[in-house]
Amino acid sequence: MKTDSLDRTCPDDSEKAINRAEQHLRRGRVSRRDRWYPLFHIASQSGWINDPNGLSYYHGRWHVYYQLNPYEPVWGPMYWGHVSSSDMVTWRRERVALAPGEGDDKDGVFSGSAVVDDNGNLCVYYTGQRWLDPNNSRAGQTQVQMMARALDPNAVHFEKLGRIIAPPQNQRMDDFRDPKVWKQDGIWYMIHGVGTAQQKGQIWLYSSRDMISWTFLKVIFEDKNPDVFMVECPDLFPLKNAKGDTVWVLCLSEMRRDPQDPDAETNVVAGYMVGDFSPETGFQSKTSLRKWDHGHNFYAPQSFMAPDGRRIMYGWMKPDSSSMPTIEDGWNGQLTIPREVRLDSKGNVCTLPVSEMAELRENELQAGSLLVQPEPEITLCEDLQAGEIIMEIDLETSSFHQAGLKIHATADGSYVLLTYDKETHQLILDRSRGGNGDRSSRIVELDAVENELSLRVYVDRGSIEVYANQGEAVLSSYSFPNEGPRSLILTSSGGNMVITQCQVFTLRDNGLAG
Repeated sequence: MKTDSLDRTCPDDSEKAINRAEQHLRRGRVSRRDRWYPLFHIASQSGWINDPNGLSYYHGRWHVYYQLNPYEPVWGPMYWGHVSSSDMVTWRRERVALAPGEGDDKDGVFSGSAVVDDNGNLCVYYTGQRWLDPNNSRAGQTQVQMMARALDPNAVHFEKLGRIIAPPQNQRMDDFRDPKVWKQDGIWYMIHGVGTAQQKGQIWLYSSRDMISWTFLKVIFEDKNPDVFMVECPDLFPLKNAKGDTVWVLCLSEMRRDPQDPDAETNVVAGYMVGDFSPETGFQSKTSLRKWDHGHNFYAPQSFMAPDGRRIMYGWMKPDSSSMPTIEDGWNGQLTIPREVRLDSKGNVCTLPVSEMAELRENELQAGSLLVQPEPEITLCEDLQAGEIIMEIDLETSSFHQAGLKIHATADGSYVLLTYDKETHQLILDRSRGGNGDRSSRIVELDAVENELSLRVYVDRGSIEVYANQGEAVLSSYSFPNEGPRSLILTSSGGNMVITQCQVFTLRDNGLAG
């Protein structure tokens, strides 16, 4: 199966759509309510945001594109939003990059990736989407892979080049999307997700020498879970272990139907497997699917290679449900902070905030050691809108049963509780006493630690990201506190918590909050 050339049968008139979207976004910004709008996470100025797209470094700037509905704070017709940065810390909001046109992407410019071609041009690959019946989504859709090329060094303006890959003509496929492209040994490769006619979630592999004509090679993954009808947002990249050997990481985001309630909201899981890969043999997994993040709100991650060799990833903090509290504020959704993906000394995949995040630090509110007794609790900060907390807990000398932090604590008694259970080795992020929104908990069991637990916590106006034990486990969750000052409080039960090092920094905004 081979595509011979670009299909450009429909002219592109998306410039008008981009201008209309920009006008609507600006109007939405004026009326936006900012009580939970992020100070240092990437979000759209109004409307809806989902998957990170087109992550890249080009002409001295970092580029993050993302799925965007500029017209409502709910999922809808997809555009590509865009921000860029010279330092991955302070961001500049760019104009909308891609909008639906009159051809294969008439009803949506879906997710995709970016690469710099052999001539130094930034090329993006994305999925074009059209409804078979615009008035009835149950009638199905068509999805194809498409290509566009940046027209300027700032990668703001794009020329759409048309369709490059379509589903096989003899197979009905509603789900055929999210191309990820890379170059290996002089040849370009692409993977994308598929939901087959038999409701099987797969990942397909293609190759190309000119980035335009693509040849199907093989199915490199099929999900064994019978409830998974689609795997989307695939990614595949190598990492080096301590011995210098290469291992491959295959990333995928599963879409699962509830067999007991087919009409229920789709359950999704974003994870990865570690194994071997070659274009000739495909991907051979050596592990089961592992979650990237154990929090409430993480999905559709994408990674890219930085110029210095780091593998950097962003994820989408997917809303809990269709009733997100931020909808009434005129915005919905944000991305995680950037994370470096690497292998630890034992060969395990871990993720930690990129080192650039330290440049956001302003004031240091707390430093040193602390002894936290069951009574009284210790308030580290009376009102933390945006901050970073670094804690080293001596588990050998601590006698607590559970201990940790109350985050977004307000005068009415609401808060989110982050605790570590010393007996079960569980790290718990509990929103049952939170101010607004979903009140469930998330738990991850850490490897047994004899002496020390390290925590690095990022608190924004409406979210929390927790990194444990140098990236062994991560929890990313929304938290929507009630009105008033938002305190940060140390708490311990069943005994004392001995903290050998505690640092609290306030963080400045990233340039997008205004």
